[in-house]
Amino acid sequence: MQTFFDQYGSIITWLGIVSSITFVLSLLIIPWGICKLDPHFFIHLHKHKQKEDEHPLIFILLRILRYFFGLLLLTAGLLMLFLPGQGLLTIILGISLLDFPGKRTVIDWLLQRPSIQKALNWIRKKGNKEPFSFTRQKISG
Repeated sequence: MQTFFDQYGSIITWLGIVSSITFVLSLLIIPWGICKLDPHFFIHLHKHKQKEDEHPLIFILLRILRYFFGLLLLTAGLLMLFLPGQGLLTIILGISLLDFPGKRTVIDWLLQRPSIQKALNWIRKKGNKEPFSFTRQKISG
């Protein structure tokens, strides 16, 4: 009769390897990415438009790369909800690279949590960067 580990040992080993890799990568890449963003990044999220002097092929290639990394970060963030890592922060970064209906609503919903705002700004503080602005200024007039 086989034991549980004999039956599922390779799966458990691979889960451990994936868990370790995502944890280490999240500790390195996510803070670096957060520090590279503009302090007003979450206020000015917008669709990326093609610049007048940009070749259409370059625009399409950059868009494909952005979507690839967005989906990669989103998937890694979802996995990190169950594995070690900075899941919600990774999900926010992944979503911010994608364009879909309701994107602004999803990001605003996540950023309403004080714990997420605190975590994002703590990382920026460690990188000697200005804290993020999370609220849009209302224009009176």
